[in-house]
Amino acid sequence: MLGGRLEPCGNDPVTGFFRDGCCHTSPEDRGSHTICAVVTPEFLQHQQRIGNDLSTPMLQYGFPGLVPGDRWCVTAGNWLQAHHDGAAAYVVLASTHQRALEIVPLAALQQHAVDVPASTDGLDA
Repeated sequence: MLGGRLEPCGNDPVTGFFRDGCCHTSPEDRGSHTICAVVTPEFLQHQQRIGNDLSTPMLQYGFPGLVPGDRWCVTAGNWLQAHHDGAAAYVVLASTHQRALEIVPLAALQQHAVDVPASTDGLDA
């Protein structure tokens, strides 16, 4: 998103559509798991309310369940809904894929950014 190489989002637990620690995407990623979120209690509760339970472990899939402070590649649509509902998670811009901008306005992501670059020159609004 910041014009450079996509930085890893998280490896404990391992995140990403491809479970490679990054928010890489492809046409198979219909949910657009492109936003690197630092989850908060409010975000996790919101996701559970909308039917996306990220807190409950699903060990059969190797998913330990998330706790506040974990970094996770979330779907752009669910993050945007949380933003509209006042429960958006923090965003690591350097680890967020540029395709997130097809769904979420840059200004919304910047509002919740925890890694604000010194200059946003070159970022499209």
